[in-house]
Amino acid sequence: MGRVRRTALAGAVALGLAVGLPGAVHAAGPSSEPVPQYRPADGAQNVAGKPTSADAPLLSPGKVYEDVISPEDRFYQLNLDDKSSVYVSAVVRPPAGAKVGYSDDVEVTIMTTGGKACPGNPGRASFGSEAGTISAVGVRRLEEDADCTAGGTYFVKVTRTAAKDSDQRSWPVELLVKREPVLGGGNAPTTAPSVWPSASPTLPGTAPVGRAGGTGFNDARAVGTGVWRDDLRPGQTRFYRVPLDWGQQLGLSAELANASMTKDYGFAAAGLKVSLYTPYRGLADSKDTTYDGKQAAVALPKTAPVAYVNRFADDAEMRAMRVAGWYYIAVTMGANVGEFIEDAQPVPLTLRMEVIGSPAKAPAYKESLSAAGFGVGDDDRAAAKDGLTAPEAADAAGTRSVMRVVAGAGFGTGTLLLLGLGGWIVLARRGRTV
Repeated sequence: MGRVRRTALAGAVALGLAVGLPGAVHAAGPSSEPVPQYRPADGAQNVAGKPTSADAPLLSPGKVYEDVISPEDRFYQLNLDDKSSVYVSAVVRPPAGAKVGYSDDVEVTIMTTGGKACPGNPGRASFGSEAGTISAVGVRRLEEDADCTAGGTYFVKVTRTAAKDSDQRSWPVELLVKREPVLGGGNAPTTAPSVWPSASPTLPGTAPVGRAGGTGFNDARAVGTGVWRDDLRPGQTRFYRVPLDWGQQLGLSAELANASMTKDYGFAAAGLKVSLYTPYRGLADSKDTTYDGKQAAVALPKTAPVAYVNRFADDAEMRAMRVAGWYYIAVTMGANVGEFIEDAQPVPLTLRMEVIGSPAKAPAYKESLSAAGFGVGDDDRAAAKDGLTAPEAADAAGTRSVMRVVAGAGFGTGTLLLLGLGGWIVLARRGRTV
């Protein structure tokens, strides 16, 4: 029994250490390994969109799908209720070095069976001068007297546009459908604030802590208020995630340190880029700066406080901050930086972040917001504190469940053994008496 208990304890300690390890930054030094590719979602379902709405495959809320897309239209089908807003994101991942132009983009449109686009559509995302992961989002938003509020069949059209001299190959696309339930208590508010506390935040200046970012939305590394240290290589994007609750704002900056130069001089117009994405993968804000191998920094404006009514704002940045949940940060070093620095030598990256304000009272949704993949709970705050990716957080939750079972079983087994031992002693004593 002692050997079993020691083995169980050793396993528990090992599991605890594995779960507790934050996303430590990888060892600095030259690397000949290629830049890691985007990690698809675990359990993503393969789907094949159609060139017309006829026979379009059905997409379901809460699920992730994998497809490929050329410069074309791809159609999918949705069966929607009249009690929720729905977001459909398309994350397109061109291969490294693919040729793109400023006119190349991706659009997502949610439309009626009559071909009429729902209000606020299409959602569009552009590649710019270099190929990289981008996300476009179409939305069916419930509004009084608006089209697309009835339940029934809708279509999703994903369109990739490319110039004649751009890459024409098929690229992988990840589709995610998220459903936000409707508010209860009668008519929902429809007036957004005209202004918000937007003064530049004072970002932390503490010693940095290592947090290695992920390859995309699915393995983004959790961070929170603090100073975080990572590395970047030319053409690489690191993804992070931060939980923002109702009423909270985010202040954010990213810094690249000096690089090991291969030329006397170099210059990249968009050498450092920082983008902020919403819980439904819509672009909330983005900013870039030049990089010449010397210290450079980008700071995003402080976000509007997360509020339900922001969705009715005229300002796009405010409109994006409409729901509590995990927000995603993508930091990119331009591929052309590799023309004048050592590609195999990572460049130190520093993130400074401030989550501003205490959580406010959540709106009264008719259904669970967390069940729909939104909102901020205790597990989310714990994941941010420990620096866990979503898969690691899921593993940690599973481990905690196992440990509770093991602890309960251990207690029960020990109790039974003590009772049995007590009974044996009583019987032995009775035997001696007889």
